[in-house]
Amino acid sequence: MSRAKLQRFGGKVSAKSLVIDLLSTMPSHHPVAVAALLRAAGLFGIGENSMRVTLARLRSRGLVESDQRGLYRLSSNALPVNREVRAWSTVETFVGAWDGSFIGIETSGLSRREDRRGSRVRERALGFLGFKSLTPTLRIRPNNLVGGVASCRQRLIALGFAPKPIVFQLTEFDESMDRRARGLWDIAKLEADYVATCERLAQSVERLPGLGTKAAMAESFQLGGEAVRQIVLDPLLPAEIVDVEARSAMFDAMRRYDAIGRNHWKQWTGASIDLEQSPVDIGTFGSATETPSINR
Repeated sequence: MSRAKLQRFGGKVSAKSLVIDLLSTMPSHHPVAVAALLRAAGLFGIGENSMRVTLARLRSRGLVESDQRGLYRLSSNALPVNREVRAWSTVETFVGAWDGSFIGIETSGLSRREDRRGSRVRERALGFLGFKSLTPTLRIRPNNLVGGVASCRQRLIALGFAPKPIVFQLTEFDESMDRRARGLWDIAKLEADYVATCERLAQSVERLPGLGTKAAMAESFQLGGEAVRQIVLDPLLPAEIVDVEARSAMFDAMRRYDAIGRNHWKQWTGASIDLEQSPVDIGTFGSATETPSINR
């Protein structure tokens, strides 16, 4: 696939994200050989030297590990974010009914200037759970996630939010504040993106059979990764705020596309190995040990 065509789907794939993404697809008892990673890198114009340097850096940062020479797997340091992202296909099971209340997190005692690394990790965790700033020291989201306050607290801690967050339920906003709270998310953009992603996935499904194997692998990796990022970072707002049918349609479209992506990547893994998911751009979410990035 040409560089211009790849850029149409969101830009050049980095060696770092490619390594983490591919390792994330494999069952834990199946490390990946360097030769296989190099073959995949060739699909995206990434050179052998760049991949080897990237593997060395990721290993030194504790993001990947090697039990045997030339065989790599994700390390435990990469698992919290990886676990969150890998749940993309079932995220709708996290959503329950909404009683009109919100979940709040008080952040006045958390200094960005004095704890830059901690601040980046906290911001990433809040982004995963869809929190927005109601005031400079108060982040909120609708209280419609299964498990409520306790579940949100546990997920934030698992994602590295430290010190332990002050999480609580907010009820009985006056009419003006309730309207302001509901308006924190760009609903028009969310809904437009649901439709646009469905269209892109459908167009790719039609296009993939006519592409060569390598081009189909590259396109499914790139486009599927974009859709998964969108799903994982979706705030999962209730039906009272967003069009949940449009959201569900997009999620369903990506689940179907994922099955197609696995088929195209099957020849990379070998017939004896079942991918736990098709490769997606997990690497761009960063890790608890380095600066996180939600966008390339």
